[in-house]
Amino acid sequence: MTDVRFIYVTASSGEEAEKIAIAVVEARLAACANVLGASRSFYHWNGKLERGEEVVLVLKTVERLEEPLIRRIRELHTYECPAIVVLPVLGGNEAFLQWVRAETSPLR
Repeated sequence: MTDVRFIYVTASSGEEAEKIAIAVVEARLAACANVLGASRSFYHWNGKLERGEEVVLVLKTVERLEEPLIRRIRELHTYECPAIVVLPVLGGNEAFLQWVRAETSPLR
């Protein structure tokens, strides 16, 4: 396993996803953000089956920035309980993984 992490987030709209993406990349909490577009979501909330459209956001970061990144997403997010899930990266293109590390480096 590497120290690189993907952070999966759903947002209420493309605008919200872009706002979060820009803020966390500008702050170097994430090296990159992908806004994947509309998805249909079905879930229970407050005892009722809900359905709606959401936008998926995938952020690339490193382990040491997980908590600060999650805090910042929660500050920017409109949901009471946003989906924010950390996914470990087991391996991959080492040049890309090094790029993620460099873009989130405090020495930049």
